[in-house]
Amino acid sequence: MGTLENKIDFVLLVTANYGNPNGDPLDGNRPRMSYDGNGVSFGEISDVCIKRKIRNRLQDMGESIFVQSDDRSDDGCKSLKERADRCSELKALSNGKKTDRDKFTKVACREWIDVRSFGQIFAFKGAEEKDKGTSVGIRGPVTIRQAISASPVDIVSMQITKSVNSDSKDGKSADTMGTKHFVNFGMYVINGSINCQLAEKTGFTDEDAEKIRKALLTLFENDCSSARPEGSMEVCRLYWWKHNCKTPRLSSASIFRSVKITLKDGILQPSSFDDYDISLEDYATDGLTIYDVRDTGTAI
Repeated sequence: MGTLENKIDFVLLVTANYGNPNGDPLDGNRPRMSYDGNGVSFGEISDVCIKRKIRNRLQDMGESIFVQSDDRSDDGCKSLKERADRCSELKALSNGKKTDRDKFTKVACREWIDVRSFGQIFAFKGAEEKDKGTSVGIRGPVTIRQAISASPVDIVSMQITKSVNSDSKDGKSADTMGTKHFVNFGMYVINGSINCQLAEKTGFTDEDAEKIRKALLTLFENDCSSARPEGSMEVCRLYWWKHNCKTPRLSSASIFRSVKITLKDGILQPSSFDDYDISLEDYATDGLTIYDVRDTGTAI
């Protein structure tokens, strides 16, 4: 199959209900927040977090993934370098500054779908002094912006205690405290695009784009945790534009602005997806398919 010939833009709407969409390790793992400067706080999910979930879904589909989570490793590799060295073609091409970057890129993109989708930096030191290591950068066609909530969100912090001792020598310590943080409710907007020019360089195809689409529709499957219990994160709707050329008349920014999200009359604090009026500007209907996942899981 040939490389992607039609630019793709997408807008994904997801909700969080009594869950932590993306904890900030620099803030005690509280849900990430974005501030508008007027004391109003909006929820945020980093683009790195979203790509991690897409990689996990692609891995569930049986695709080869280069950047795997340690707890989901399916090849036994304990580092990215070890995974790269497992590919004999890549290892043979690694020659320090003399590495043939085009050949290296071609092999890496053929081997792993996340590399030809998101790109990757291959920067590894040599194991021995005579081994010159690797330094190759690959730009991918799939770009995703950090998600921002459509309305301000409130963070709730809950104190928790242990009901059992960690060690029999400790004596009774059931009062040991901890804290969990979550969002009561938030609807997050994820914007992304797939660029044809970069797809040509990595070999990204229409079939790959379909796999990305399916991954978005199931973004939170097999993703439950204590911070995100099953059902607390939900994909509600996907707007998927497949344009009729590589460089369409409308820019990605215009496409993203075409999705209008407002609170329904009388709603001051949203608590569900149904509390929003969501409409689309007439100028942005060409090439669009809408997947109302929350209701049917099929295109509407």
